[in-house]
Amino acid sequence: MEDIEFNRNEDQLKQKLFQLSEKAKKTKLGGGEKKIASHHKKGKLTARERIEYLTDDKSEFLEIGLFAGDGMYEDVGGCPSGGVVTGVGYVQGRQCVIVANDATVKAGAWFPITAKKNMRAQEVAMENRLPIIYLVDSAGVFLPMQNEIFPDKEHFGRQFRNNAKMSSMGIVQVAAVMGSCVAGGAYLPIMSDEAMIVDKTGSIFLAGSYLVKSAIGESIDNETLGGATTHCEISGVTDNKFESDEACLDYIKSIFNRIGKYEEAGFDRAKPAKPKLKEKEILGIIPESRVKPYDVRDVIHRLVDKSEFDEYKELYGQTIVCGYGRIDGWAVGIVANQRKVVKSKKGEMQMGGVIYSDSADKAARFIMNCNQRKIPLVFLQDVSGFMVGSKAEHGGIIKDGAKMVNAMANSTVPKFTIVMGNSYGAGNYAMCGKAYDPRLIYAWPTAQIAVMSGASAAKTLLQIKVATLKAKGEEITQEEEEKLLKEITDKYNEELSPYYAASRLWVDGIISPLETRNVISMGIEAANHAPVEKFNVGVIQT
Repeated sequence: MEDIEFNRNEDQLKQKLFQLSEKAKKTKLGGGEKKIASHHKKGKLTARERIEYLTDDKSEFLEIGLFAGDGMYEDVGGCPSGGVVTGVGYVQGRQCVIVANDATVKAGAWFPITAKKNMRAQEVAMENRLPIIYLVDSAGVFLPMQNEIFPDKEHFGRQFRNNAKMSSMGIVQVAAVMGSCVAGGAYLPIMSDEAMIVDKTGSIFLAGSYLVKSAIGESIDNETLGGATTHCEISGVTDNKFESDEACLDYIKSIFNRIGKYEEAGFDRAKPAKPKLKEKEILGIIPESRVKPYDVRDVIHRLVDKSEFDEYKELYGQTIVCGYGRIDGWAVGIVANQRKVVKSKKGEMQMGGVIYSDSADKAARFIMNCNQRKIPLVFLQDVSGFMVGSKAEHGGIIKDGAKMVNAMANSTVPKFTIVMGNSYGAGNYAMCGKAYDPRLIYAWPTAQIAVMSGASAAKTLLQIKVATLKAKGEEITQEEEEKLLKEITDKYNEELSPYYAASRLWVDGIISPLETRNVISMGIEAANHAPVEKFNVGVIQT
């Protein structure tokens, strides 16, 4: 596949991937090199160094929320990666979730996005019945923003509720206090199955020495108040103390070396095989233009093992492609938006990237089939929304769209979503957007997520703005109108960016298309830890 269009697409996407790589490198520095050096002087490893030491050599670590907090809280110095590193990795060959506070970022303090990211990590552990490891090093709630993190349902306190719920579910939770562990945060390690602490650097208390002095007049240093010796020899709050980060992490490895086997969901896996077609060609298939057509099958054949894909209802509902394949050996059902302009069964032309009634009907039936056969679902999003207009409305597009949303929302097999391109309006919902509990949801650098495209939104907002001004008796010149349109467009385009979505955890991260197979494979492996409930689609009108 070598032509001018292909090469142009490939060059554009490679530039985006370079930008992604550079941004990731910067983000992974957390609070910066000076803060890292200061951390090392205290004899401590950084959050990422702790994870690297803990996880198996040459094993994968699937990071969740790398860009959380990106561009947020700039007035207080920012919060790279939400001040915490989370993801799925392997310890002694066992897949698990790891949560590590990054004390180089505001001493590991909790911002609103930190809480959201921690909840997401716990959600991944709960949905997939994965063991979870907490590497605690946090100064507690970021007090200037306490009203945005403390009292609500999905705020700071929810993590302790999740601790209790996971315990009742039989999910293994192990915690290591490797730095500060203050106030309400002190409950997290102690509500885990086993809690370790590093001597001289780890401390845990409900109130530090300064607060104790002001509250009850007692003078005491933090080490005596809540250090490793106190909690391992006097209070019994922690189970064992260790002289270094490494020794503590080695003990966690020994715990995981003795954990019993889990009950499998039983998803089918054959011997993994690479696609016959070159994966890297995906980079040249995705058009730079958001309106140019391409055949999504060209992408699918470069994602599935041996490039083998058995399509379902190929000649019906052609703006969604459905079918069966394997990814890294795992059997999957794929639901993908088709951006080609195609002919319907009646010979009518259908716009690419738009969901029509027949496509929605086909997808709903396919999703039900995958649930019946216990096959995980993969959604490949490049969708502009559902078809509009009198013909679509009279044809029952709302009813057919509801069928698809109902089947997708009630699906009990695990769902995985990759946002390849557009993800607009109700199309985001029907194709398993974040609101519909995909086990994992990642975006390519080419993704855009919003109610509608930037151009459409800008023109709509401009019309409203101009009408409002005219209603007040104010006239607007052509030059002023163009300036206003540019301002609206620039703001909206910023919000369309996949980084904007990733910073707010609308997606779990941004990946190269060439990482897609690995993300899905690790996701299904995680999901295989949790037995699947019986599928009950509920009420669907026919």
